[in-house]
Amino acid sequence: MRILYIHQYFKTPLEPGGTRSYWISKKLVEVGHQVTMITSKSGMKSKTETVMIDGIQVIYVNVPYDNNMSIPARLYAFMRFMWLSTAVGFQKEFDLVIATSTPLTVGFPALVLKKLRQKPYIFEVRDLWPEVPIQMGGLKNRMLIELAKVFERSIYKNAIHIIALSPGMYEGVKSVGVSDEKISMIPNMSKIDEFWPREKNLVLQRELGLSESSFKIIHFGTLGIANGAMSIIETAIHMKKEVDVEFIFLGGGSTEKELEDRCRRENLKNVHFLGKFGMTTTSEIVNVCDVSIVSFLNLPILYTNSPNKLFDSLSAGKPIIVNSAGWTKELVEEYKCGLYVDPDNPDSLKNAILFLKNNKEAAKQMGKASRKLAEDQYDKSILVQKFAEIILAQQTRVDV
Repeated sequence: MRILYIHQYFKTPLEPGGTRSYWISKKLVEVGHQVTMITSKSGMKSKTETVMIDGIQVIYVNVPYDNNMSIPARLYAFMRFMWLSTAVGFQKEFDLVIATSTPLTVGFPALVLKKLRQKPYIFEVRDLWPEVPIQMGGLKNRMLIELAKVFERSIYKNAIHIIALSPGMYEGVKSVGVSDEKISMIPNMSKIDEFWPREKNLVLQRELGLSESSFKIIHFGTLGIANGAMSIIETAIHMKKEVDVEFIFLGGGSTEKELEDRCRRENLKNVHFLGKFGMTTTSEIVNVCDVSIVSFLNLPILYTNSPNKLFDSLSAGKPIIVNSAGWTKELVEEYKCGLYVDPDNPDSLKNAILFLKNNKEAAKQMGKASRKLAEDQYDKSILVQKFAEIILAQQTRVDV
């Protein structure tokens, strides 16, 4: 089957960012489908650029985007990608569209191609838009909110199938009138061959200016408003005197400068912002750390998240601290692979860190439980197969 895959933020393992669509596309190619990915890229000299990546035809459209952009600049990027991906889609021959959010506007080209070219689509829900920007205060106009909700319902109604990335997202889709039979839940993926526990790279630690003997807590991935990483900085302030504890941030985003400025004002020596890396180096850095933290603002809609860093941390065999009172809390507590902390109480995180630091056997057992969970339930080899089976199940509804 010829599949048109639309994802504004498609990344390969050589680039910083989530690689879910890459692994899914590779699997679809492996089982015999032709996959064309439409995505965005900054700094292009032409409107489009086409390359082959591991059997996937990738069409880049010239849409600059960065997590540090203002809200109006982001909205412009969303709209520009929406129109350009629609135009590219009309030029291609295909049998099925897979559209993956966010943003919700990625559903527009899929909807148009269904209406005007009678091509079915599968929609993947990575966040419950527009509810996320509504609860975070980014979408306040009542008329725009109602229009966004109508658009959301239309995308769900017209899809032949919907894939949600968490139980909360599943329930969110269901709550607007979508039947159970039309929804599947496939969370983000662990990558057990990319992140795994091994001897720590002491040379890398020295190169990065990290202490070889410290107890290291890492937050890796986006540093956006939703991540609420200032709560980690507040804890670092409370732990100033713990000279053998270091906080490490990998990645970047709109709040990075604010976080760094706060650290400078507080003269914190125990916090390191290392920047962005590809998967190989990220894996090495995660491996030298002792605990991974998955942080979000204390908002009910963010309890539904399915963060990449959680599943990579499982693969890496790390104890995981989560501060979101949703399914991730239930997961780390049920499988005994981490701890939940109150995002609004810096001492809660401090106490969790000190517990893991001072109870090495407990931390070790949590790390083992993390790795086992990654291997048994969440590895990409398991979940991309599940995705491919959903495509196969829908194939009878596709006129090829």
